[in-house]
Amino acid sequence: MTLDLFSLAGKTALVTGGSQGIGLMISRGLVQAGAKVYVSSRKADVCDAAAAELAAFGSCEALPSDVSNPEAIASLVAELETRTHQLDILVNNAGTGWAAPLEDYPDSAWDKVLGLNVKAPFNLTVACLPLLRAAASSDDPARVINIGSIEGDRTPQVENYAYTTSKAANHHLTRILAQRLASEQITVNGIAPGPFPSKMMAVELGERQSDYEAANPMGRIGQPDDMAGISIFLSSRASSYITGQIIAVDGGFSTAPW
Repeated sequence: MTLDLFSLAGKTALVTGGSQGIGLMISRGLVQAGAKVYVSSRKADVCDAAAAELAAFGSCEALPSDVSNPEAIASLVAELETRTHQLDILVNNAGTGWAAPLEDYPDSAWDKVLGLNVKAPFNLTVACLPLLRAAASSDDPARVINIGSIEGDRTPQVENYAYTTSKAANHHLTRILAQRLASEQITVNGIAPGPFPSKMMAVELGERQSDYEAANPMGRIGQPDDMAGISIFLSSRASSYITGQIIAVDGGFSTAPW
């Protein structure tokens, strides 16, 4: 085994939702491992700021886009194609949630959450296929990494019906795409994070972080390097023979009673 198994030098990556939270953790890890990273998020100013921050560690550029919109996806990929002839790594991280009591849960929540958490990863992956195919080889496949959640494999305490359901669907979509694209030397894997400091979990952790830490076998919540490490692994030659897997990164949280 050599350390270059984990090098991303010469690779190009696109990370959606890459300007904050888990997406920023992933983007930073990929940049520091040697990849040229394009970060994409809905707000151009936030996206630009993230790219400027990450450029201190390597090569990073902003490509703002709202990937919940199919037309915006087409424009994003068209712009990406003007900057690179291949895409080695696609990270479908952009996501959203919606919590409300059962009998008040709005239909619009299902449309918004399923649209961004399930339809968008599918649509963007399909749109990026020509670039992914151009990067793919038997020795070092192109990579698609979908960000799910441990909430997709367990019943939560919070009433976030669409979110939990969407993450279960995201996990299964990952397996389906892995089976379909394996013969083209494109791997598709998922990361299922446990509690990490992020905008989506800011309120929950602000109120109950000590509860989450006490419930976790490792006694803490996730940190940026935890997310960077698994992302680098799934993007590197070290994982060339792995596809269709959902990897929980949660300190054992999903194994504990809650």
